[in-house]
Amino acid sequence: MYLLDTNIWLEHLLDQEKSEDVGIFLGKVSSIELFMTDFALHSLGVVMDRLDRLDTLDIFVQDTFIYGDVGLIKLDPGDMGQIIRAIENYNFDFDDAYQYTAAQKYKLELISFDSDFDKAPGGRKTPAQISKNLYR
Repeated sequence: MYLLDTNIWLEHLLDQEKSEDVGIFLGKVSSIELFMTDFALHSLGVVMDRLDRLDTLDIFVQDTFIYGDVGLIKLDPGDMGQIIRAIENYNFDFDDAYQYTAAQKYKLELISFDSDFDKAPGGRKTPAQISKNLYR
């Protein structure tokens, strides 16, 4: 099961350089195996608002959560200590520490293009790394 970092969703939504890799990954992995944090969802909202792409955000939320099976997870106030330790131990910024802590808490493999995660145990994988090991 996989936790997709904000940059994975943005890459696909904005049709950026690695969008095809994300599309292949999403085509090979069942949506029931995918998760997003509430923090990532809200970050997408901020970015899409700034880009005046709220229509795209609305369609994404409908496809992903209303009609799709992607899980939405959150951290609780009691998890703040783990977030802070991730910041201190791995020199993460807050959003990376949140994603990393969520992946650890829910025992999910972190999928990201952000190499900062490589500093921590468990690290991250890219969509292409996962896709090449799947045969769907």
